[in-house]
Amino acid sequence: MALPMIPPADAPDFLAANGWPGARIDPLAGDASFRRYFRVRDDDGRCAVLMDAPPPHEDPRPFVAVAEWLASIGLSAPQILARDLDRGLLLLGDFGDDRLRERLDRTPDRERELYGIATDVLVHLHAHPPMPGLPVHGLDQWLDELALFTDWYVPAVGLGADAAAYRAAWREVLVPVAADGLGPVTVLRDYHAENVMLVEGRSGVEQFGLLDFQDALAGHPAYDLASVLEDARRDVSPAIERAMIDRYRAAAGQGDAFEAAYWALAAQRNTRILGVFVRLWKRDGKPDYKRFQPRMWGLLERNLAHPALAPVTAWFDAHVPQSHRAAYWSPDQ
Repeated sequence: MALPMIPPADAPDFLAANGWPGARIDPLAGDASFRRYFRVRDDDGRCAVLMDAPPPHEDPRPFVAVAEWLASIGLSAPQILARDLDRGLLLLGDFGDDRLRERLDRTPDRERELYGIATDVLVHLHAHPPMPGLPVHGLDQWLDELALFTDWYVPAVGLGADAAAYRAAWREVLVPVAADGLGPVTVLRDYHAENVMLVEGRSGVEQFGLLDFQDALAGHPAYDLASVLEDARRDVSPAIERAMIDRYRAAAGQGDAFEAAYWALAAQRNTRILGVFVRLWKRDGKPDYKRFQPRMWGLLERNLAHPALAPVTAWFDAHVPQSHRAAYWSPDQ
């Protein structure tokens, strides 16, 4: 269940022990996990962000490790100002309130420019060897993640499914991607416009403050590009998507194999998310995620139109009628 946005009882002691006695703690944001964020202010005008990642549900150690590694390669991640890992408390540098999502909404004429920077962040990230020690994100993991659709989405809409045929269809599509020799790179896994802040006073790729990267893995370079361009929470035009794929390919020296992998992994990710959002609704008591389903289906339908997805497209046509796709989530239903 979603946790109330009330600071943990031990937060004032944690702050006082780390040089912030008497600081005000205001709700900032929750997310799809058990993590919660609060803005901390003191009488001297300082601001920071308190992350509450409560054990046993959350472990802040991966966030700390990835944040420090990203900073070491010249990208912007929150500075770790203080930590109590056993209690799941972190005090982070504050990137402010200028989130990429809202900046795009306010200045739609800058969409191409800002998505260009988002793409350049990935080019920069992928120019470095993957962060040491990251788990692999490859074929077995892709296939296991796809079970979220048959385990959660299919029963939620009252359908049955041939799970073995589903996995076989996806395997036929994804085996060539796993064998294409591209990568591995560090994959942030949840890279999109609501997880990027525009940081005042910085330029180039460093002006993008990165968030929510604690689940980083070592995987395919196409994955995060699909994540940011096929966004569950805002529409990105096909023209912008096309331009950014071309921009990445030119900057990173990628050929047709990257293009094929992009559409396959976009489809994999969008299918997984359809299942994740139902799980968030059914298991975790977060029904608001249902509202993203029509957009997710729109994205997946675009993916399924690609010839390389033919085996998966055939499975969907046989098992998930149109009435149980985007139309099922219409407000009129």
